[in-house]
Amino acid sequence: MASSHKLMPCSLVNVSCSSRRVICQVIGDGNLTTSVHKNLTLHSSWATQVESKYGFYIGLALAIFSSFLIGSSVILKKKGLLRLVDKGSTRAGDGGHGYLKDWLWWAGLLTMGGGEAANFAAYAFAPATIVTPLGALSVLISAILSSYLLGERLNLLGKLGCMLSIVGSTVIVIHAPEEEEVTTLAEMASKLKEPGFLAYAAILLGVCLILIFFLAPRYGQHNILIYLTICSVIGAFSVSSVKGLGIAIKGFFADQPVLQNPLTWILILTLVASVTTQINYLNKALDIFNTSLVFPIYYVLFTTIVITTSIILFKEWVAMSVVDIIGTVCGFLTIILGVFLLHAFKDMDINLGNLPHVLQNSGQAPAIKDDKNILIEADNSGMIADDKPKVFMIYS
Repeated sequence: MASSHKLMPCSLVNVSCSSRRVICQVIGDGNLTTSVHKNLTLHSSWATQVESKYGFYIGLALAIFSSFLIGSSVILKKKGLLRLVDKGSTRAGDGGHGYLKDWLWWAGLLTMGGGEAANFAAYAFAPATIVTPLGALSVLISAILSSYLLGERLNLLGKLGCMLSIVGSTVIVIHAPEEEEVTTLAEMASKLKEPGFLAYAAILLGVCLILIFFLAPRYGQHNILIYLTICSVIGAFSVSSVKGLGIAIKGFFADQPVLQNPLTWILILTLVASVTTQINYLNKALDIFNTSLVFPIYYVLFTTIVITTSIILFKEWVAMSVVDIIGTVCGFLTIILGVFLLHAFKDMDINLGNLPHVLQNSGQAPAIKDDKNILIEADNSGMIADDKPKVFMIYS
């Protein structure tokens, strides 16, 4: 349409394309720029309304889906490693890399990558208070699938631990905060500059440096808490960075200039440095200590520090009632108990059939011998008269 022809109200206009031809009537004068801006505003408003209404449930679904993918990936990679052993190739623990040619191992690696991506996205929609504790579901899923697909036995205490983890996760979902406190990078920067969080971050950084440079070289090989505390303390920075980058990604798709914001690149560098440090010290802990001890302790320490960071930085608990706070804490403690039962007693042969026998044996305490040579009266002295001889046995 030529710009020299001004259309008046009630004018008729022919509009045609290759497929059809229509006649339109002008009902009023308008500004094209204003209309386009209005449409964009309406679209942005609609997206904001959807996020504000369903964002919590989207984040919850992503967290659960992430746990399922991560738990399944462990099984796939384990199956790939077992097939490698069946073929007679060098085991991964002995320095072999034959698993790189197995498609099942790669499927497990890609599944884990998808799970981590879903977990990354979950932090953009749901509070860290709910996303982080739900990570225990991956341990539960891995344990259940291994009992069916790998032939590993899940004893009675392990099944009880699974049930407790599900109950604890449900309680946390019911009582966790649903409101997002930080939605833009500007708000994130404001939160990071608050004196309370700066003091908290300085304390965490100081503790981490002391552990890395002073305590780890001396006691790291003997104390399981050293390496795992380093991983957990660094986790406070990694989760905060993931939360901020999730906000940046949402802003990017909303046409906000997030790439020009220095905070975006600071968060990326912080995430890379913290994740690298976590992987390094977690591998050291797994190489030295028992896996059944590493994962429960790491889960408890990591989740506790992340929840504390969430309280200080995002203040996700401010709008919660006392009942919801108590419910969330109880749910978290229930998950801790479930994870502990699942890992600590996984090598014990306990089921409903032999439970009475196990309890009976545990109730019979062995005789304690105080000395190398012990004098034990064989007969009950109360049943024998004083004038009759008594019999004693000497054990050495």
